Amino acid sequence: MNFEDFARIHGLIINNVVMNRSIRVPTEDKPKKTNGSYKFLGDVGFVMNFATMDKPAVWFAQGINAIKEKPKNDINKLWNALTDIENNVKKDKASSKAGWIMKQTKLDTHPYLTSKGFPNETGNVWMKDGEPLLVIPMSIDRRLVGCQLIQSNGDKKFLYGQTTKNAVFTFDAKGMPFFCEGYATALSVRQVLKASNIKYCIYVCFSASNMKLIAGSIKGGLVIADNDTNGIGEKTAINIGKRYWMSDTIGQDFNDFHILNGDFKASQELKKALYGL
Repeated sequence: MNFEDFARIHGLIINNVVMNRSIRVPTEDKPKKTNGSYKFLGDVGFVMNFATMDKPAVWFAQGINAIKEKPKNDINKLWNALTDIENNVKKDKASSKAGWIMKQTKLDTHPYLTSKGFPNETGNVWMKDGEPLLVIPMSIDRRLVGCQLIQSNGDKKFLYGQTTKNAVFTFDAKGMPFFCEGYATALSVRQVLKASNIKYCIYVCFSASNMKLIAGSIKGGLVIADNDTNGIGEKTAINIGKRYWMSDTIGQDFNDFHILNGDFKASQELKKALYGL
């Protein structure tokens, strides 16, 4: 049986086989979507139908025992190919779960927002096992890929297997870009900019490493760095190469500074960073 027939048995629709890459394709049950994935390495291939399969199926050109005759680097190729498809499965499941979670949420206040100085702020709140979780949707090119779940005590986690690299949440008022790690920091930045009548597009990047990727792909703007005890926030801001603001106090982020000093002083700090005053 050739690879195309093997893929067809599992419901994949492949017009032209592409070598050595994970490729998304339509399936017979969902012909208008790319609900299937394959990777073809010549004498071995992997196929996955996300609607009907929990793990990839493996095809061998010379039968199942061919795997025993392969040199070590070929075995590594096979493992990497299988890992690629399994990761795609996890990412698709996380994306679907995020969509399901978002449908269960309602706009409400949340203890975490109160603790960060925003008692009247509403967010997407999901009640899970009696615990209200603040849900921050995460997107790449406006496509939902996962979410951050924040507990009342501030503990945070992402969905298992989801994509976090290049994923963001944005407050977009069609203005200058601002880049920060956390959601609470973004709320403080938004409030201060509103008070100063400054238009903004605030990117919540969820980590310093991801902020470097996001800020590096967008022209201009201001980085809002956390003054981490390990120095990662400042190091990241310097590596990004844009203007940045960071508190003088170790362990403090912009939300902490805003709570302690109020809108006016916080706005003056951002203006200094923005305009070099």
